Amino acid sequence: MSTPSTSPSYARDLSEIERANATGRVPAVFIHGLWLLPTSWERWAAVFEEAGFAPVLPGWPDDPETVGEANAHPETFAGKSVGQVADHFCGLIGKLARKPVLIGHSFGGLITQITAGRGLAQASVAIDPAPFRGVLPLPLTSLRAASPVLGNPANYHRAVPLTFEQFRYSFANAVSEEEARELYDTFAVPAPGEPLFQAAAANINPWTEVKVDTTAADRGPLLIISGEKDNTVPWAIANASYKKQAQNAYAVTEITEIPGRGHALTIDHGWREVADTALTFIRRFADPAAETGS
Repeated sequence: MSTPSTSPSYARDLSEIERANATGRVPAVFIHGLWLLPTSWERWAAVFEEAGFAPVLPGWPDDPETVGEANAHPETFAGKSVGQVADHFCGLIGKLARKPVLIGHSFGGLITQITAGRGLAQASVAIDPAPFRGVLPLPLTSLRAASPVLGNPANYHRAVPLTFEQFRYSFANAVSEEEARELYDTFAVPAPGEPLFQAAAANINPWTEVKVDTTAADRGPLLIISGEKDNTVPWAIANASYKKQAQNAYAVTEITEIPGRGHALTIDHGWREVADTALTFIRRFADPAAETGS
C-alpha cells in the first residue's frame, strides 16, 4: 500500500479538492461504499454541478482509476479499515475551502455519518448506510449478503470480489437479470474484507472504529435514504440508524424509503430519483449560491 503522499489515488483526490476550491462553490463530496469506485457517482456529480455545487469524488485509499484496473489488481483494496478510511476522508475534507455537503452509500453512508459527527458537513445524506455501534438489528438478508466475506475469517486481511450471483443478491435483486449483469460488468470491483468484520463485531467491541457521534452539536442536518427491497441494508437497519441519529437535539434528522429499490439504487436505472431526493434535502440547508462558506 502506498503512503498517502505518494499514492496516485491521493494525488487524484487532491486535484478534486483543488478544482472544487477554485470554483468558490459549496462542495458536494460523494463517498462510495464497498465493491464500487468513485466513478459510480459520475452521473450524480453532473446533477449536483448543474444545481450549483462543486462535486468532489474522492476514493478510498489506493482506489484504482478504473473498474478494469481494479479487477486486474484486487490486492490494492486489501487492508483498509473503517477508521483509516474515515480519517482519509476527513483529512481531504479539511482541505476544502468551504464546508461541504456529503452524500454516501452503504459503507460510504457510514463514513458520511462519522464525518458529519466530527462537524465537517453542512448537511449529509446517507443512502442504505452500513450500521454502526448501537445499531442492533441483524436481519438474515444482511447476513447472507455479507457471507461471501464473513464466511471465511481469512478474508479479514484480503480483498474479496463478488461473483455475479452474489452481486445479484446483495446489490441488484430489484432489477432485471439483464440490468443486473450490466451493473456487475460496469461497476463491480473487489472490496476489503476488514470493514465488514469490523461492522459485525461493533456491538461487542468497545474500542471499535465503527462508531458515530450521533449527539454532536455540529453534526448538521442528516437524511437517511432506504431502498425498500435492499437485502444488504434493509429498512430494519436503516431505521435503527435513524432512531439513533434522531436523538441529536441540535439538527434535523429524517428518513425516507424509496419504493421498489435495492442496494444498487445509486447506480441502477432509477438513480436519478434517488439523486433528486438527496438534492432536494441538501438544498433546504445548503445554498450553493451563498457568497461565503459555512
